[in-house]
Amino acid sequence: MSYELLSVERKGHTATITLNRPERLNALSRDLTHELHRALDEVSDEFPQIRTLILTGSGRGFCAGADVTAMAARQEGAEPKRQAWDPFDSIPPLAPHLRRVQQPVIAAVNGLAVGAGLSLTLASDIRVASTEARFASIFVKRGLVPDTGSSVSLPDLVGLGIAAEMAYTGRVVDAQWALEKGLVNRVVPHDQLLAAANEIADEIAANPPLAVRAAKQLLFRRQRLDDALPHEHDANAPSMPSDDRIEAVRAFLEKRTPVFHGR
Repeated sequence: MSYELLSVERKGHTATITLNRPERLNALSRDLTHELHRALDEVSDEFPQIRTLILTGSGRGFCAGADVTAMAARQEGAEPKRQAWDPFDSIPPLAPHLRRVQQPVIAAVNGLAVGAGLSLTLASDIRVASTEARFASIFVKRGLVPDTGSSVSLPDLVGLGIAAEMAYTGRVVDAQWALEKGLVNRVVPHDQLLAAANEIADEIAANPPLAVRAAKQLLFRRQRLDDALPHEHDANAPSMPSDDRIEAVRAFLEKRTPVFHGR
């Protein structure tokens, strides 16, 4: 299968999906979202030949979340509407999709992972971060609540207190902070990131694939990200048409400090 905005490479029993919109810090446009859903299905169907999956990004970003430029175009009515809704165009289902693939997923976080980009790392089984990685639950800065499953996966991983601090402030944190709080499994020098991710992948792939798959299904059985998506949608609904929400998007695009009025 061919892709324009990501690549899928296979080596031994490991596949690596690399998001490839470096000029946008791999922000999730509709087209990239669609391709990522397709790529996850493609790799999952290759089990047990492919036994582990690495997810990473090209350039300076792992994934900057939803493409705010496209978001603004839809907000202003400038982007044409699709004739029919396609679930593969939707960002939130990417998190449960990562959980459903048959292979353990290792997020190799090479740079900025914010918003839905953070959510993708949280939905992965294991997170390896470059020293240049940065993380933020930045939704609040856009007038939104944590979504793409992160309202569940973030507190499950780091505890309610740290999750609340990240969700309420939207603060960008570095890799060392993330390691100290349990957000990532390990931090490695930037030029050793993929080697470290592949080392873990090889160790996993050396084990019986059916047992590894069953362990993944068992470990995440209590974390039903699918159940969180409608609650996240309902929590975001009042904010979507608000003045503050529109101001958040405009201020981001105009590179200025937003002014909020609570309406």
